[in-house]
Amino acid sequence: MKRIVVALTGATGSIYGLRLLQMLRDQAGWETHLVMSQAAMLNIREEIVDGRRLIEAAADVVHNVRNVGASIASGSFLGDGMVIAPCSMRTLAAVANGLSDNLITRAADVMLKERRRLVLMTRETPLNLAHLRNMVACTEMGAAIFPPVPAFYARPTGLNDIVDHSCMRVLDLFGIHRNAERRWQGLTSGGAVAAPVHAKIEGQA
Repeated sequence: MKRIVVALTGATGSIYGLRLLQMLRDQAGWETHLVMSQAAMLNIREEIVDGRRLIEAAADVVHNVRNVGASIASGSFLGDGMVIAPCSMRTLAAVANGLSDNLITRAADVMLKERRRLVLMTRETPLNLAHLRNMVACTEMGAAIFPPVPAFYARPTGLNDIVDHSCMRVLDLFGIHRNAERRWQGLTSGGAVAAPVHAKIEGQA
């Protein structure tokens, strides 16, 4: 049994955490450990109907963010990685500076010190210099910065397709590969447009 920690923080995008948990629930041999910050719970209430219940039901184990004595707070806990989805700039800053002030940032610190996979689905735009420097610091320590950027080549038909594609790519980082039909297959011969589209230029003869 492999174990992965999924944490949700106060940035918008709680659907990413939910979908990751649901995808992992369908994946045999993986046990999920969930942690949500207080700000995450406020966001979930705004973004997903009955969200907290759905998210907790999708996880195998639920931890209180204030319980820094939980199993995932120790390097002796045999976890295979962690995803913070979404990752707020406050949490990014705490991870970058080793501030283990709650269970999310402590578990992230454990992943870094034990050289395990840590993925931060950062949600903010535009980025200021502090954000960028914190991303560099986390990258230098071994974390993967993964802003959930839409892939339009997959021709998404709605929000669910966009969310699922990003979650699929995150799971790739843990050796979990799914949804082959949504992956880049190379340029098509015809492309998305059957004939060239000529834009009208104002003043053109």
